[in-house]
Amino acid sequence: MSKKNKGYIPVMLTPFTESGAVDFDGLTKLTSLYLRAGASGLFANCQSSEMFSLSGEEQLAVTNHVVRIADGSVPVVATGTFGGPLQKQADFVKRIYDTGVEAVIVITNMLAGESESAELFDERFGKLLDATPGIPLGFYECPEPFKRVLTAEQLKRFVGTGRVIYHKDTCLDIEQIKAKLEATKGVANFGLYDAYMVHAVESLKAGSAGLSCIQGNYYPELIVWLCNHYDNEALADQVEMVQRFFIDHMDIMHNVYPVVAKYFLQKRGLPISTFTRKHAGVFDEAVRKRMDSFYFQFRQLLERIELIPDSIALS
Repeated sequence: MSKKNKGYIPVMLTPFTESGAVDFDGLTKLTSLYLRAGASGLFANCQSSEMFSLSGEEQLAVTNHVVRIADGSVPVVATGTFGGPLQKQADFVKRIYDTGVEAVIVITNMLAGESESAELFDERFGKLLDATPGIPLGFYECPEPFKRVLTAEQLKRFVGTGRVIYHKDTCLDIEQIKAKLEATKGVANFGLYDAYMVHAVESLKAGSAGLSCIQGNYYPELIVWLCNHYDNEALADQVEMVQRFFIDHMDIMHNVYPVVAKYFLQKRGLPISTFTRKHAGVFDEAVRKRMDSFYFQFRQLLERIELIPDSIALS
């Protein structure tokens, strides 16, 4: 995951059929959408993918399918730790790596419980390294079932092993982001990707390798645009407008997610169902109307910054 150029790493959705099966045809179309939008990598089998509701075999099949569709055009990462005995987690890391991903992602809350110490986490991660020799790893501070945020000192030690090349940060604190960036400064084969769009521009300017956020599951082209233009003085007004758009619409994009994201993509012309295995809330008429209004405001924003996505119909 090179950080030479700022990039967007989608936290991928999993399309399902109305009967609840994985929709691999829809996954092909969705993967192609991310790629045509300009994503610099793909994060498969993540929380937005509803990974906790997928069986192990489904997780492998979904990851393998994304790797196959990407066909080497961008690197793919995927989660490989889901709790239980450490050797069991290590074995699944190996199986995920065999799909062809560039790195296997370690969920930080799966190596130590909420009441367990950072020292115990460090010890178990060291054992995981030993049990998965040669496999590049990354971290994801997944909010479910609880959030375990790594410190800058921890991240520095782990990256220093040469095995950790990716970090998806969800601390929501720009000062912590800056501390982690300073701690890992100068490491060529490592990138920190920020999930929090409220301080997206500041994070990019501070040195984040890019963004990895749920907002890209509505309009990946807009996240790519921001990664490309965040420091362009000639477009400063438009950059500020896009940043404000993220902040103003944070709540609506998280409410009844990922159903609302799938509905939004439907409106954009992507032929996928809004079915989700995860109960995220009720998608009622009030939510639908809010999303329809949001879609209209999204179209207005694209016109203002003169961005015309061509990867999907915007009828």
